[in-house]
Amino acid sequence: MLPPPLKVKMVDPGFPGQHTTTTTVQTSSTTVETSIRFDPFYIRQLPGMLKCAEVVVNLIGFICIEASGFHAESSRGTFFNTVAMTGFWFTGILLALYLFHIVEKLYKIPWVKIEFVFCALWTGLYLIASSLAIAYHVEAYIAAGFFGFCGMVLYGIDAFIKFQAIKNGQLAQGERVISKQTTTISRPAY
Repeated sequence: MLPPPLKVKMVDPGFPGQHTTTTTVQTSSTTVETSIRFDPFYIRQLPGMLKCAEVVVNLIGFICIEASGFHAESSRGTFFNTVAMTGFWFTGILLALYLFHIVEKLYKIPWVKIEFVFCALWTGLYLIASSLAIAYHVEAYIAAGFFGFCGMVLYGIDAFIKFQAIKNGQLAQGERVISKQTTTISRPAY
């Protein structure tokens, strides 16, 4: 024998006692000054300090390999010097562009994305180049490897900062003002 079917009574919750409508309007405006001018305060900010440190580390690593006397005999030294000198010139030119606000003048170029890709790539290349240099067991190569690992850390920090800037929609130089206007309307309970 089957048990009798269960009867379930559904309770209609009805319309909620309070109704809230929220409207959010987001506007943004970009403010850039397109005149070329020298700004020594850039090197006192974190991105400027990072670029200066990267230029110095690239140059010191290059000099260590060149001073070893083995740079012509080893493909490791050639690879390290290629990474160091490309980083030196690219970062040095970017530093000059930022110091003279040329990046701000050319604000339509996606500078932050370009720098993120470069810094992320150089983090990996310095890891490889420094590991190869240290494994050569020559004092100058070991010193260059140390500075290469310092460069790897600097470029890694710079890549992280650029990633955060991309995520937040920041400009490389200049200001982007994003304002939000939120309106909330609450209806009383009936």
